[in-house]
Amino acid sequence: MSRVRAVAQVAVPFVWFGMVAAISLLEAPLKFRVPGVTTALGLGIGRLVFQALNIAEFVLLVVLTVALLGVAIGRWRWAVTGGLWALLVTQALVLRPLLDQRAQLIIDGGQPPESMLDLVYIALEGIKLIALPVLGVGILLRIMPTAGRSIAE
Repeated sequence: MSRVRAVAQVAVPFVWFGMVAAISLLEAPLKFRVPGVTTALGLGIGRLVFQALNIAEFVLLVVLTVALLGVAIGRWRWAVTGGLWALLVTQALVLRPLLDQRAQLIIDGGQPPESMLDLVYIALEGIKLIALPVLGVGILLRIMPTAGRSIAE
């Protein structure tokens, strides 16, 4: 296996984790605490930021998937990778458009009905924040067996 491929297999989950943590845990809640940032402005910023994050996530997931093709990483690692595909497609192509509609309604001065969409999106972000480092460590231990022995000892 090439060095670049091995690095991509391990690095991508951790880079992706860092992006999700920075945006979802820091940027998203903090922007509403900045003096002068209205709800409408914060929602507009959030829509743009999460659209960019989802695009970056798809790029990282494609890179990860290509780096893993043809590599015997085990069923559970493939299951996690497939789960990340399903999760990201759900967030980017189903939930985010619905949340964008709600945000636009608020930006336009309306009041949308109660919804659990935000909580579902947040729950999926939480799953990603668990799955990505687990996958990264699992791949690292699989492609570097000696690292696994030294950690276990």
